[in-house]
Amino acid sequence: MPPQNILNADLHCHSVVSDGTLTPEMLAERAKTNGVELWALTDHDEMGGQHRAAAAAKAQGLPYLTGTEISVTFANETVHIVGLGFDPDDAEMQQGLRNTRSGREQRAMQMAESLAKAGIQGSFEGALKFVGNPELISRTHFARFLVESGVCRDTSEVFRKYLTEGKPGYVPHRWAALRDAVTWITNAHGIAVIAHPGRYKFTANEEYALFTEFKAHGGQAVEVVTGSHTKQEFVKYAETAKEFGLAASRGSDFHSPDESHTDLGALSFLMGDLTPVWELLAGRIQ
Repeated sequence: MPPQNILNADLHCHSVVSDGTLTPEMLAERAKTNGVELWALTDHDEMGGQHRAAAAAKAQGLPYLTGTEISVTFANETVHIVGLGFDPDDAEMQQGLRNTRSGREQRAMQMAESLAKAGIQGSFEGALKFVGNPELISRTHFARFLVESGVCRDTSEVFRKYLTEGKPGYVPHRWAALRDAVTWITNAHGIAVIAHPGRYKFTANEEYALFTEFKAHGGQAVEVVTGSHTKQEFVKYAETAKEFGLAASRGSDFHSPDESHTDLGALSFLMGDLTPVWELLAGRIQ
């Protein structure tokens, strides 16, 4: 048997159920075609695509883990916690995610008001064209509207000029608490994972506090290899995983063929001295 670390697992991606552009079925097919050997769909604050994704993966002969990506507020920063291998019908987790989603529509209206003051009209209605459920409207949907309407060339330019702190369209949001997100996942028999830690603008002390509290609440893993990490960050967070006794996860954070710079299945493998999170979830793979 080959080492578990060289398994081509992709445990972080998004469908049209949140802010991706492909259906769960299309993602399952793309993952299989791209050589993914273990897959999870991790839509933002939502489990509505899980049964579709599991069925599509089964039809492709692709091993599957349930997934979601929960938005939390920590040290005044939005942090994402991926849940893997949980029961998607768990009532406590469903209610927690429903509560987390509830503030998105009001926040989106405030974002549209801010953009209108900068001379960009109709952004709320424009963003809604890219999302089926107003509960899940996000900055990504606004970004797609700004590209479609010719305000920006691509979504990268959008986030340089708009929707980020200090720029037009930025509205902060208080999400779930770290303790709550980890508890929902673990009580539903899953494992909590800190997503793409290299993206957060924390000081060294704040990052240490994040990992310390995450571990204290029952978190068990961190994304070491992910689409937004550099090779240097692969190494840094491999060391962090070992320092805190966490398993390592791997996921592209794929959203769209036209927007994502890392495709499903295209990541580097985990380092050999790490414990892959899927070893802890062997009994939950479908």
